[in-house]
Amino acid sequence: MKQIKEKLYLCSGLLAGLCIILITLLLLAQIVGRLFGFIVPSAEDFAGYALAASTFLGLAYTFKEGGHIRVTLLIQRFSPVSRKWQEGLILAFSLALMSYVSYACAYMVYESYLYDEVSYGYIPVPLWIPQTPVAIGVIALNLAILDAFITVLKGKTPNYSEHEDTLALEEI
Repeated sequence: MKQIKEKLYLCSGLLAGLCIILITLLLLAQIVGRLFGFIVPSAEDFAGYALAASTFLGLAYTFKEGGHIRVTLLIQRFSPVSRKWQEGLILAFSLALMSYVSYACAYMVYESYLYDEVSYGYIPVPLWIPQTPVAIGVIALNLAILDAFITVLKGKTPNYSEHEDTLALEEI
C-alpha cells in the first residue's frame, strides 16, 4: 500500500512538471508564431488550464516532501507531546476542509460535464476537461493529508515533519 501511495504522489508531481513544460511549449509556439505571422489559437487559454493543473497536481507531492510553508519557528518550540497534539488537530482540521474542497471540485467537474459547459475562446473546450486535473490534484492532497493524519494517530512522525526537522538541523 505504501508503494502505491508513493507512486501516486510522485505521479502527481511529475504530471505537474509536465504541465509546466506544456506551458513553456505553448508560449514558445506563440512567440515563434508571431515572428512568422501566425497565431496559435487559444494558447492563453490552454496555458491557463495547464497552470491550474500544475498548481493543483503538485500539491500532494509538495505536501509529502515538506515543501508547504508552515510556521516552524513556533512549531519547533513545542514539547514533543504538545507538538503531536498540535499536528493531530491541524491535520484533522485540514482533512475536514480538504474533504469539502475535494467534494466541491469533483461536483464542479460533474456539473460541467452534465450541462455541457464550454470555454469562451477561439477553441471551445468542454470545461470538465481542464477542471478534472484540478479535482484530481485536490483529491490527491486530501489523501496525503489523510495519510499524514493516520501516521500521527499511530504515534509516528509524518514525512513532511521529518523533512522540516532535517532542514532545521542543517541551519544550525
